Amino acid sequence: MIGAAHDTIVALATAQGVSAIAVIRLSGSDSIAITQQLFRGKKLTEQPSHTIHFGTLVDGDKMIDEVLVSVFRGPNSFTKENSVEISCHGSPVIVKEIIKALLKNGARLALPGEFTKRAFLNGRFDLAQAEAVADLITAETDNARQAALNQMRGGFSKEINHLREELIHFASLIELELDFGEEDVEFAKRDDLIQLIQKIQSYLRSLILSFDQGNVIKNGVPTVIAGKPNAGKSTLLNTLLNEERAIVSDIPGTTRDAIEDEMVVGGINFRFIDTAGLRETEDIIEAMGVERTRERMKKASIIIYLFDLSTETMDNIAKEEQALKALSIPYFKVGNKIDKADPALLENLKDQNFTFISAADKTNIQQLKDKLLAHFHITTVKTGDVLVTNLRHYQNLLQTSESLDRVLSGIDQGITGDFLAMDIRQALHYLGAITGSISTEDLLENIFSKFCIGK
Repeated sequence: MIGAAHDTIVALATAQGVSAIAVIRLSGSDSIAITQQLFRGKKLTEQPSHTIHFGTLVDGDKMIDEVLVSVFRGPNSFTKENSVEISCHGSPVIVKEIIKALLKNGARLALPGEFTKRAFLNGRFDLAQAEAVADLITAETDNARQAALNQMRGGFSKEINHLREELIHFASLIELELDFGEEDVEFAKRDDLIQLIQKIQSYLRSLILSFDQGNVIKNGVPTVIAGKPNAGKSTLLNTLLNEERAIVSDIPGTTRDAIEDEMVVGGINFRFIDTAGLRETEDIIEAMGVERTRERMKKASIIIYLFDLSTETMDNIAKEEQALKALSIPYFKVGNKIDKADPALLENLKDQNFTFISAADKTNIQQLKDKLLAHFHITTVKTGDVLVTNLRHYQNLLQTSESLDRVLSGIDQGITGDFLAMDIRQALHYLGAITGSISTEDLLENIFSKFCIGK
């Protein structure tokens, strides 16, 4: 990120566009003084923290708007710096004029995530909590909101820091042994170290296993609806969404490109993707759609594969399932058009883990939804639950666990304390990277650049 940390920054904190009100944020040592240069009302520089003041903002002789100005004095603010929030009318023209006047008087535009980055750098919270701020803003389900809120309030960080403290204690004892290497002393009892690492590994495993659920809660589930032309994929999409999202036609090859939309089912955000029918075709455009379908299937979290039971045979179904298995992606076999199916075919398929539906008549659609939910084993996230929802955290936890495995292996092999210390330090590094106790500017830039401007 380019920009000095001592600058006073400004950005629109509310969504772009016309609205009843808009909120413009400033942070930095001069934020109150800069706002004062435009403000006509009480003298803001003399007002106490956490107060709100009515007045007008002017640019020279031109009045811009009537506003409410909230004053926050550091360190009792989000960024722990002097901060101001200006509530104005939500006209884009007014917002533009206010920000332009603030820039003219010494502020600069904030970079993406710069307010939260300053809060992290100033010790307002750690890196894991800062990342949870972005997750909370983008949460689309109540489970995602609660998971982000739990992390932002420090539950996850508290556990990680506790693990680090216990490891640091043993690392310091082993380092002390190295200082007395010639005297063959053992300050860190190996049996105690083994017990500690086993306890930590047990907890790490529970965190690592929680990522499957946490990732689904945070990012939702890309769900591809696939099958041959006219299997009823577009009808199923419309039925699931309860709206005419995709064009439905008896003409094979109507869907040429992926059509997708989202809906929340049982607290999970599913992104349903209707795709072009799978078949060999000489139509160049349709062939491109078929190829895109295959690519989407490879990237899906789960595939709903539709079979048209009014036309399918057992041999064709077996052949298509072989191709599905080769993808190594979880899939549901869904038999559509059961109202037109041969009863003998239904009888043959009843023990083959099919879900039988009629997308047009909405028959057994709830049963399909229930199967989707059961596959992901999602439970309601409660206050205090610790879930890993962040891929960066997950990778660091895996690397921590691998480092600790090497410590246990080293103890078993009787290796010297200096090698044990190296692996313990490595584990401490990966744990510290989660909360930002150990970080680099590149890491921080990568994380905060993904935030929205104004947060």
